[in-house]
Amino acid sequence: MKKIVLTGGGTAGHVTPNIALLPALQAAGYEIAYVGSYEGIEKKLIADFNIPYTGISTGKFRRYLDPKNFSDPFRVMKGFVEARNYLKNYQPDVVFSKGGFVSVPVVRAAASLHIPCIIHESDMTPGLANKLCIPVAEKVCCNFPETMKNIPADKAVLTGSPIRAELAQGSRLAGLNMCGFTANKPVIMVIGGSLGAANVNKAVRDALPKLLEDFQVVHLCGKDKIDNLLLNTPGYKQFEYIKAELKDIFAMADVVISRAGANAICELL
Repeated sequence: MKKIVLTGGGTAGHVTPNIALLPALQAAGYEIAYVGSYEGIEKKLIADFNIPYTGISTGKFRRYLDPKNFSDPFRVMKGFVEARNYLKNYQPDVVFSKGGFVSVPVVRAAASLHIPCIIHESDMTPGLANKLCIPVAEKVCCNFPETMKNIPADKAVLTGSPIRAELAQGSRLAGLNMCGFTANKPVIMVIGGSLGAANVNKAVRDALPKLLEDFQVVHLCGKDKIDNLLLNTPGYKQFEYIKAELKDIFAMADVVISRAGANAICELL
């Protein structure tokens, strides 16, 4: 049986495209394993799919001064050793990376073992983690044509973003009931990713009195970003993050406001 290792994490946006690939990979006969951080969001999300999960040490790559910039490189080096030992033992045929800082030691370890790596870049321009992985990748899957000019021509492939099929199979009525909304007023969905987007959150909340004149608003504001002062506002519903019911929110929404990192939504709609 062919084996594939998926990696990526730090935010849900670095995990959910991997989850979207699972049915096709399973149908193609792949044995699937996941490598992520010890306790990151990727571990929680993958737990729902009975995929073997291995945690490694990780460190964040920062472009600003921070005391952790002195300690995190050692965590990354430890993660590289852990990933290399795991991959050497598991012997996958390929590694697929969705990016995020957790993916760097995995991809670099795979390359050191001559295991082919495919990575995916969601944004217009590659993030720092993917920039560190592109030199050793076989192929780089891109969401946008504009991204391809930033990737070596022999590696760049325009693929779009993997989308979970069930996200197109939601129930508008279920979404309305979950939010306590009425069916006779359009709905704006606001999403900034699993960690939220501070500028988006502030802009929407500042404009809320005007928005609620003509719309109902469901706001996926990110972990620990609930505004308690707005909890009982009629026509406004906040969630930190939604998993299984996300398809119903999509089905209910008439307009979507999202930041660039949540671009998979725009492709779906």
